[in-house]
Formats: sequence, structure tokens, C-alpha cells
Amino acid sequence: MILFIISVGLSVTMGLMGFVNLAHGVFAMAGGYFVTSLMSVVGVPFIPALLIAAVGVAVASLPFERFLYAPLYKAGELDQVLLSIGLVFMASASFTYFFGPDPVPIKVPDGLRGQVDLGFRSFPAYRLFMIAIGLSMAAGIWYGFEKTLIGARIRAAVDNRMMAQSVGIDVDRLFLFTFALGSGLAALGGGLAVDILGLSPSFAIQYLVLFLIVVAVGGLGTIKGTFVAALVLGVIDNGGKYLWPEGGAFFIYAVTIVILLLKPAGLYGRHG
Repeated sequence: MILFIISVGLSVTMGLMGFVNLAHGVFAMAGGYFVTSLMSVVGVPFIPALLIAAVGVAVASLPFERFLYAPLYKAGELDQVLLSIGLVFMASASFTYFFGPDPVPIKVPDGLRGQVDLGFRSFPAYRLFMIAIGLSMAAGIWYGFEKTLIGARIRAAVDNRMMAQSVGIDVDRLFLFTFALGSGLAALGGGLAVDILGLSPSFAIQYLVLFLIVVAVGGLGTIKGTFVAALVLGVIDNGGKYLWPEGGAFFIYAVTIVILLLKPAGLYGRHG
């Protein structure tokens, strides 16, 4: 579920805005450091810290979109890749300078620790909490993009930007909102992931490939695809490592290759 929570923001920015944003993990990493700093320095409880971090990173991402990303919306994919991967390395160096190279711990509330008895087996309470958050996010994002006026405007702008502008839609403002939303979701996922994945200045580059795999397998810009891909790949990865520990991440890459050979646009891609 943590793969979905972080990757869904990347699916939003890559699929709906058409920007190859390899720096998505930077916003997730920033969210993780924001949460741990709020909790350890200011004493903010875990859940309020998550919400503050998501909003804070979303707001902080606005100047990045205006001054770095927006000028390259019409540029080639290579230019977008070079910009975003450069941001990843700059962010890793900056976070190392301010927070040090060592992993940062986090203390989740006592109520989210331990096991929950489901009747047929026990399940970690924190993972149940993450499942609930993930399902709520999926429902909320789907409703926002599919059932609201702003969602319809965003989809119209992606399909035909000039036509959308001709009917009075402010495409620049829509893309600014979409980018901030994707960054805020990444920050929320980053804060939730600290207890499971850990947090260090290499977070953004360490998990970049996994986030890209989830979005590519699910299909760009599809919330359903991202959810299904994260679920399938997570189960296969964990099951594969259980059956063949020496194989490492062999199974997740093997399944990714097979799926993309059969459906190059992903499971729910527009041209799949």
C-alpha cells in the first residue's frame, strides 16, 4: 500500500501533466523529514504532523512548478529527465548537509503498534492504518478527477490544451494545482513510509525505480491502474523474496518486463 500512496502522486503529475518528473521522490523524502522534525523538535503528534507536512510540501512545491517545471512543459523528455534527476542529486546533498547521512528514526503512536486480531489471524496495526489511508486516498482522488468540475477541466486540459484555453480554462493555474496536489500526496506517503522503509538522504534515488515501475505498469494518469499495480507488484515482490530470498528483486522486475511487453501502455493505460 505504501507504494500506491507515494506513486499515485507521480501518476498524477506524469499522466495528467505529461511531465517526466523523476524528482517525485524528493517531495516524499521532504515529507518524511518534515514529519520527523515536527515530532522530535516541536512535539507535534504523528497524524497532525502528517497533515501539516503534506500541506507544507504542497505549498513549498509551488515555486518549483512555476520557475523550474513550467518552462519545460513543452520541452523534450530528455530535458525534463535531466532537470528532475538533477533536482534529486541536489536534494540528496542538501538533506545530507542539514540532517546528516544516517537514517532518521520515527516513533509512531502506541495505538498503531502491535497486532490487531481479525478473527482468523493477527495483522500489524500500522499496516491496517496504511491500508485505510490508501483506500481513502484512492476514493478521494478518483472522485475529485472523475466527478468534479475541476477534475473535468484538468482532463480537458491534458487532452487538448489549446482547446481548453480557447473555452476559458486557466490551464497554467490547473497545472499548478495538480503539481501541488501530487507533491502533497508524495509528502504524505513519505511521512507514512518512514516506519517501514526508513528515511535517509538517499531515499529519493533509492526508491525511484520502484515508483516508476508502479506508474508504468498501472498506466499513466490512472488511479485504478496505480492501485492495482502497487497491489500486484507488492504481493509478487514479497512472495518472491519469501520463496527465493537469494533472488532479491528478481520477480518484480520479471513481472514488470512481461506486463510491459504485453501491454506497453500499462494495465489501464489509454492506449493499452
